[in-house]
Amino acid sequence: MEHKKIKLLRVSTIPHSLHLLLRGQIRYMKDNGMEVYMASTTGPEVNTLMKNEGAPHYHVPLSRSLNPLQDLKALYHMVKLIRKIKPDIVHSHSPKAGTIGMLAAYICRVPLKMHTVAGLPLMESQGMKRKLLVTVEKLTYRFADWILPNSMELEKYIIENKLAHNSNKLKVLGKGSSNGIDLSYYSKTPAVMQSAQAFKEKYNIADEEVVLCFVGRLAFYKGINELVAAFEILTQKYNKLRLVLVGPAEDINPLNKETIALMNDLPGIISTGHQDDIRPYLAAADIFVFPSYREGFPQSLMQACAMGLPCITTDINGCNEMVFNGVNGSLIPAKHVAAIVDACEVLIADKTKRLQLGKNSRAYIEDNFEQQQFWHKVNSFYIKHLNTQS
Repeated sequence: MEHKKIKLLRVSTIPHSLHLLLRGQIRYMKDNGMEVYMASTTGPEVNTLMKNEGAPHYHVPLSRSLNPLQDLKALYHMVKLIRKIKPDIVHSHSPKAGTIGMLAAYICRVPLKMHTVAGLPLMESQGMKRKLLVTVEKLTYRFADWILPNSMELEKYIIENKLAHNSNKLKVLGKGSSNGIDLSYYSKTPAVMQSAQAFKEKYNIADEEVVLCFVGRLAFYKGINELVAAFEILTQKYNKLRLVLVGPAEDINPLNKETIALMNDLPGIISTGHQDDIRPYLAAADIFVFPSYREGFPQSLMQACAMGLPCITTDINGCNEMVFNGVNGSLIPAKHVAAIVDACEVLIADKTKRLQLGKNSRAYIEDNFEQQQFWHKVNSFYIKHLNTQS
């Protein structure tokens, strides 16, 4: 007798998360016998997402901002979708998708409800906004059967701040992350190095220049204001220095006007906008700088480590589980321009150290975050706990 396929619905606020942050994972679940569906807002990447993952995508009008009327509309559409699909598992990512997805799954009595926590906006919020975000986060966790923080430090933060009414619901898979990393893809292959060289030639970057690189949203909470300010200071001492910013600007969390002016005025800054393939930029770089205020388990930092870069990052959740002082980079305090300057100067001045720390970065990722192993952990977790819940 043929076994009934497990139905899995993966939910994210925007399709970007499904397309890039979870790349390949959904297809893996399908290839391992599950019937998989995806839901998020719509976007230009949806057709490519469906083709790559081999699963249908449904539009749900989720809003990243606080909007009660829009959220009620999204809840209605999510409940309607769940009743249509009848999934065995609903697994959500990102705060808004978590709240709407877990509540809808609870209403529809879905057997297994899981939410991945990959960063908490409330960490940087204050006053009434923080109280509201805490309340919403607690509701999400209450409706979920399992809460999966994507780093050990994030799990610790959730417990210490009593966000989960039952800490037994918390589980970090492996050593963290949301998707592991494809080490064959994030590698300095001849094709990647050729693209990196083409990029350097396009912007007249000489071999003796030191290239700093950041990958991520160009939002204030990623530390871009401090990074650009630090770069301005560094250029007064080092004339063979570039800063490459790879990522989209974000209207919802805009940069300071002074930062935007410097990005336009300083000739050493190259802002590429969003790039589907970040490997050539990482391959062209000498140092990765990631001065974020808050993270879950930062994908771009893991990618930079996999590409063999020494990393300067903030001593915060997630970042301090991948970068270790003097081993593969430097940990610095958040919101600290002088600390960025000092850490960069150490590596700018010592090429031998840069190369050794970069080798250590790659080795650590190889030992702990290989993608197929991570996907297997997720799949096994689904099956084990679906059987338990059932």
